[in-house]
Amino acid sequence: MGTQTPAGSPLNILVVDDESNIRKTLSICLEADGHRVVSVSNFGDAAAEASRRMFHLAFVDLRLGTADGLDLIPVLLAASPWMKVIVITAYASIDTAVEAMRRGATDYIPKPFTPGQVSMAVRKVEQVRTLEQKLTGLQEDLERAIPESRFASDSPAMQRAVETARQAAPSDAAILLRGESGTGKTVLARAIHRWSARSAKPFAIVSCPSLPVELLESELFGHARGAFTGAVRDNPGRIASCEGGTLFLDEVGDLPLAVQPKLLRFLQDHEYERLGEGSTRRADVRIVSATNRGLEGEISHGRFREDLFYRLNVIQVELPPLRERAEDLEELASLMLAFYGRVHHRRFLGFTEDAMRAMKRHKWPGNLRELRNVIERASILCRSERIGVEFFPGVPGAGEAPPAVGGLVSLERIEEEHIRRVIAATSSLQQAAEVLGIDQTTLWRRRKLYGI
Repeated sequence: MGTQTPAGSPLNILVVDDESNIRKTLSICLEADGHRVVSVSNFGDAAAEASRRMFHLAFVDLRLGTADGLDLIPVLLAASPWMKVIVITAYASIDTAVEAMRRGATDYIPKPFTPGQVSMAVRKVEQVRTLEQKLTGLQEDLERAIPESRFASDSPAMQRAVETARQAAPSDAAILLRGESGTGKTVLARAIHRWSARSAKPFAIVSCPSLPVELLESELFGHARGAFTGAVRDNPGRIASCEGGTLFLDEVGDLPLAVQPKLLRFLQDHEYERLGEGSTRRADVRIVSATNRGLEGEISHGRFREDLFYRLNVIQVELPPLRERAEDLEELASLMLAFYGRVHHRRFLGFTEDAMRAMKRHKWPGNLRELRNVIERASILCRSERIGVEFFPGVPGAGEAPPAVGGLVSLERIEEEHIRRVIAATSSLQQAAEVLGIDQTTLWRRRKLYGI
């Protein structure tokens, strides 16, 4: 019947019908086209299968003995929100069709149906999935349009990092990206996903410092309704939503100790449980992680599990800081200026000599993120065709001196400068947070606010 997906990958399909002949017929048709099929006869078995594994599509009969197939639709979608549901029934009517769609069904076919109708229904699902993937791809393309996603470099250290990432991308091995904050680890993680065989599947990011332990565990593994205060609905979790794709754990060194054994188990066995739920689930998800901290030191202090470190660090990629990529600075700055010129509908000829000298003298503690922030600001405020040094506040040698305590500047400006200097002078974000007298979550928010 030709129901293969455009990407050539089979669908996982659940067939729910109390008639054995219908189950057998649908299974034969779908498996002949390479799809993986699980068939069950009742409401309870369908809900149990959906809780154990991921399905792309379900065929659901409206009459399941004494149970109503319409009631099964929201149960299936709660387990897998991305699942498509096709309703099948011998009692077709406008009212039941409308109600099925209202509850979340994607399509509706009456009994008796032909192989051609089944084929058409599956093709429609494939087309919807393809459009959804294209939309996700377009959104990622917009995010990747920034110059940091161009990995051409004259820096030997950066060339080694990119080449290692390219070689490792086609495998399923866990990759650990190491480097200071702002060196482009998230951009490289997206590129690894794009270079892999998983590129057509989802990519998601979990920022480990940004959530308290209970919410972080829920974000990763999901939760059942009522699992904790405020859990008013089921949450599938990022692992389930990334089925077949890549999950990026940013700042994995900040992963709470309570969550580390559960991540270790998933890396070893691809199994996990949602919060508040006893059943074990499986998922095919590749883990890429990143850290700007010395995890070996965290291990020696008992803050990070050694066995988890080895599981995450199958392939290690070290990204150099911008101050060690002096040969790339001018080209990166020019590419960013051209990019923000297009964004703001401006035409720039480049930088003045004083501006370029100031940029080359600066140590860039915030790395690429800081460079992008500085150039975006300059592209908005500068009215001439060349960016002058006066538009680089906080860059040594620039026209505007760094803010001084007691000067006529805002508290925010003083705070930003102080945070930048402390980060530049310390060996890790944990040490910087200790010096500043704040926790790492607060530091993460301040860095995000100031573009550090």
